[in-house]
Amino acid sequence: MELRYLRYFVAVASTHHFTRAAEILGISQPPLSQQIQKLEREIGTPLFKRLTRGVEMTEAGEAFYQDANHILQLTDSAIDRVRSIARGESGSINVGFSCAVTFHPLILMLLRRYRQHFPSVKLQPREEHIQQILESLRNRNTDIAFVRLPCDIGEEFDGEILTDEPMQLVLPDNHPLSQQTQIQLSDLNQEPLIIFPRELSPGLYDMIIRACYLGGYEPKINPLAPHITATISMVASGFGVSFIPKSLSCIQTGNVSYHEVDTPHLTTQIAAIWRAHERSAAIMNMVQLLRQLAPHH
Repeated sequence: MELRYLRYFVAVASTHHFTRAAEILGISQPPLSQQIQKLEREIGTPLFKRLTRGVEMTEAGEAFYQDANHILQLTDSAIDRVRSIARGESGSINVGFSCAVTFHPLILMLLRRYRQHFPSVKLQPREEHIQQILESLRNRNTDIAFVRLPCDIGEEFDGEILTDEPMQLVLPDNHPLSQQTQIQLSDLNQEPLIIFPRELSPGLYDMIIRACYLGGYEPKINPLAPHITATISMVASGFGVSFIPKSLSCIQTGNVSYHEVDTPHLTTQIAAIWRAHERSAAIMNMVQLLRQLAPHH
């Protein structure tokens, strides 16, 4: 049975009149009558009683009307849902985050804008280290990710650099240098450096260590922090000094201080990455939005 038969039947049943139903459907009355007769023959029972002025449904027609309406509503709903997904206006996106990038105001603004533009798309956040994120992207468990550079992305992913971000030095509040705004790395002598495990972000780890040596600071790496945000509380507890992306300085424990460092080598970048040849409209809508927010890259 064709769906158009159901639409013809519901139109006649709703108006109780062939001529008015034909006007609503945008067809002439004789073909509509013929289509309803075909439908009745296919079902094997009359659906309407033909009256002098219009029609009324038979008992079978009343029962068929309820189901026909339901079928058409389900069909229209399914079509709307598919079209909405095709436009990227519904569905869900798994979003990956690495290395505390969610603290950066640009990322917060991007996510807020996306939710405003596409309120029916569900964002599923997941925080992982860079190797886990790349594997999740390959396996399609993550759809788009925000990562901190430097890191080795590879050619299987497309990406967009969103912003540069300097690193800052974190000192305990009783440190001899804590009153200085900008600090030379060489002034740190051989103080213990609190840093995250290298496997969490090898590129960032190597960049920090390299910058320390280039700046004349030979750090004692002990102990390791479980993740980058934990370095702040470990500095506050007196374990040593640390370097964090500037956006993390919003974390105020009350017993640490944040300082600019006099070196060009301690700068990180935040990038968005996604699978090359991505076809999901919801994901590409986010890509388009992030390109609008970070046009200088």
